[in-house]
Amino acid sequence: MHTVAVIVQDNAEPFGLGSLVEVWGEPYHPEDDNPVFDFRVCTPRPGRVTTRSDFDLVVDRGLEAVADADLVCVSPHWDYDVHDDAVLEVLCAAHERGAIIYAHCSGSFTLGAAGLLDGRECTTHWRYTDRLQRAYPEALVHPDVLYCHDGTVLTGAGSAAGIDASLHLVRDRFGAHVASTTARRIVVPPHRDGGQAQFIARQVPECDAETLGPLLQWILEHLAEDLDVESLARRALMSSRTFARRFRAETGATPHAWVTQQRVLRAEQLLEQSDRSIEWIAAEVGFGNAATLRHHFTRQRGVSPQQYRRTFSGVA
Repeated sequence: MHTVAVIVQDNAEPFGLGSLVEVWGEPYHPEDDNPVFDFRVCTPRPGRVTTRSDFDLVVDRGLEAVADADLVCVSPHWDYDVHDDAVLEVLCAAHERGAIIYAHCSGSFTLGAAGLLDGRECTTHWRYTDRLQRAYPEALVHPDVLYCHDGTVLTGAGSAAGIDASLHLVRDRFGAHVASTTARRIVVPPHRDGGQAQFIARQVPECDAETLGPLLQWILEHLAEDLDVESLARRALMSSRTFARRFRAETGATPHAWVTQQRVLRAEQLLEQSDRSIEWIAAEVGFGNAATLRHHFTRQRGVSPQQYRRTFSGVA
């Protein structure tokens, strides 16, 4: 993946465009050897592109910039129900030739209009997931996730989730190390746990406990230990029921799901950066044996640990 084209349209949402620029458009980063992309911003009618902020954009490239792009991004805009036929045509053509299509926030509506969400898992900003489902009933809309990656189509939720989705794609194509150094460059976490549910207004759960931040850090330093709910609740000085409720409120995930995710992330690092055996890595990250590691790793990453190592290992 070398060429990235971003389609912007009138009533563009500037932050959504900016999140794409941050991950894919940085032309020079001497602090690492991560890929630098042929990054293009284009529009159906080159020239002035309006935004709903106190400034507009000037975009010189037309949609011909999409023709050979490996990744085609649809930047969010406020006209959910207005779709440019030329944009829909180039998206369908890009999809047919195998390009990755990524729409962030309201850009998902454009993919729906192009027919690219039919039968496909997808998302958009939590405010508009019901609207997306009504508009495109054949789409499989998930209202409580930060992004969905289904085949060659990636959709992201609103605002900052555009960075989450882009970093996910970086990880998927280039490995955990490149994703982590990219995240470090733009000063964000390489992986954010939970989903949109944690950002939807709801009653704050009753719990007098302090933040679980110190416990989460302790877990990361002791992944090889027994980290069941009961033992973690004792360490947090809570009942198991209160701890589980508090944990989900703070992280957006159950303790088991969060710990499993951290173990997989640590396994990724060891697979990339060491030549240790799969059995050793499984014990080191707390899965106990290679079979359990393979089960969880394949379920979350779609490839086995061995396949992941062959693709992304930097160890000779």
